[in-house]
Formats: sequence, structure tokens, C-alpha cells
Amino acid sequence: MSRKAAVVALTALAPISWGSTYFVTTEFLPPDRPLFTGLMRALPAGLLLLALTRKLPQGAWWWKSAVLGALNIGAFFPLLFLAAYRLPGGVAAVVGSVGPLFVVGLAALFLGEKPTARTLLTAIAAAFGVSLVVLKAGAAFDTVGVLAGLLSSLSMSAGVVFTKRWGRPEGVGALALTGWQLTAGGLIILPIAFLIEGAPPALTGTNLAGYAYLAFGNTAISYFLWFRGIERLSASSATLLGPLSPITAAIIGWAALGQALGAVQLLGMVIAFGATLAGQLSPRTPKEADRADEAADGPFSPAEGNGQEVSMDLEGSGVRR
Repeated sequence: MSRKAAVVALTALAPISWGSTYFVTTEFLPPDRPLFTGLMRALPAGLLLLALTRKLPQGAWWWKSAVLGALNIGAFFPLLFLAAYRLPGGVAAVVGSVGPLFVVGLAALFLGEKPTARTLLTAIAAAFGVSLVVLKAGAAFDTVGVLAGLLSSLSMSAGVVFTKRWGRPEGVGALALTGWQLTAGGLIILPIAFLIEGAPPALTGTNLAGYAYLAFGNTAISYFLWFRGIERLSASSATLLGPLSPITAAIIGWAALGQALGAVQLLGMVIAFGATLAGQLSPRTPKEADRADEAADGPFSPAEGNGQEVSMDLEGSGVRR
């Protein structure tokens, strides 16, 4: 396997994991607590990574971490859940699937990545494939829900682009940077959750198991892989892995919940998956190739232990991030 293929495969585990979120939320968690769920995903995971890496931001990275945490987590989660509650799941997923198009535009503006016809067509094909997988006939549209879905997609897209633009400080690993963002995002969600939803609900053992999976497998490990992948891939290549999430959700719904998969849904999966593969064929710049070569020794570079050796099993496996 080539080095880039290995990076793509590891990064793809993140959206695949996020595809299990809907199943875990509906089957393991208390109902109607989306913000509390977002809080329980982000803050415990961020604090765990801070404890493992024992490294805090310095200088400008305090505000950069806050901005990235807001874009990738703090604003993204509440907007995503607002869209999910006001729109049918299929409509929310289709609205969210425009993310690659947002990334193409933002990457051209802030990263100098010139969009190609193939990139644009691939992004459109991915959105079309997702729509075939999840969109049902007669689905209702809600203006506030659609706007929230678009803003959540724009927020995450901007997070991808600025994560790529700013990189990370010298001597700081991707694990620490992930912890900074998850903690910042969780602290942003904390007051919103309590103001809107009130005190936390009483939790059963099943609820705790679901939250533990979301916080650690579905968030801590998955976001580490995601942010690490963004460093090594172009912004458009990374975001075009996103369709793997609704594809995974549809497969889990069929396998575990008995949801039907017809010919149209299967065709959509083929189109979306084909667009995902096509999105990884763009040639890398020399700078990206050098970065990938430097990181080829394994999931962690020497800098990522900040003087300590951190070991994690990256094999985790959770339509919504």
C-alpha cells in the first residue's frame, strides 16, 4: 500500500465511525437531548487527550484553538443538531453533503488550491449520490432547518480549511491539537446545552456505554485521525471522504434496524463511493508529498509524544458527526 493510500485509509475511518452516530444515538442514548449529547462527545474526549499529551496552547494558539474548536465542534454540533431536529434525516444529510463544494471555494480563497473541473464534478457527484441514498419522496423542507444545515456544513468546511492553513505548532502533535479543539468546542457547547436543555438527564448503564463510545471511539480517536489526515491530504481530498458517513449509516440501518435498501439507494451508494475514490486521485503538491513522507513511520510522528511515548489503538469503529 502506498503512503498516501495508507493516510487516506486511516482518515476514512473517521467518517465511517461518524456513520454509526445515528444508530448509537437512537438505540443507546436518552431522547431529545442533542446538545447534551454534543457536550458529552466533545468535552470528555478533549479532557482525556489533554491529560494524555500534557500540553497546553502557547501564544497565538490559544485563540487559534478556540477558533478551530468553534468551527469544527462548538458551532458545528449545535447547528447540525438543529438541522437534524427541524428536517427529515434525508434532507439534513443532503444539505450537509454540500460541504465539499464549500471546501473547494474556501480552499481556493485561503489555501490557493485552484479548483479543477474534476474536483467540482466529483463534489457534485458525491452530493447527488448521498441524495439518492437518504432522500425520500415527499420530504419536507423547513427554512430554519435548511439554513442551520448549510451553516453547519460551512462551519465544518471552514474548520477543515483553517486546520489545513494553520497546521500545528512546532513540537506539538496532532493528538494535542485535537485535544485543544475538542475541549474548546465542548466549553462552547456547555452553557448552550444547560440554557436550552436544562440539567443533565438521569443516565442508565446503556446511556453511559453509548456516551463512552461516542466520546472516545467516535470522537477522540476519529477526530484525531481526521485532523491528522487534513494535514497530509489536500482539503478537497479530505472532505470528499465525507460521503462514507451516510453510506455507513445506511448500511448500519439496513443491517441492524431492518431499514430497506432499494435499487435507488444502492445506486446512490455506488455514485457516492465512486466520487469518494475519485476525490483521492488528485496529484499532491511537492509540499504535501514531503509531509506524508516525514509522517510515514507510523500513526504518530516523534513530535507527537511531546517527550512522552503515547500509545493508542487506532482501530475504532457511529449519518452525523
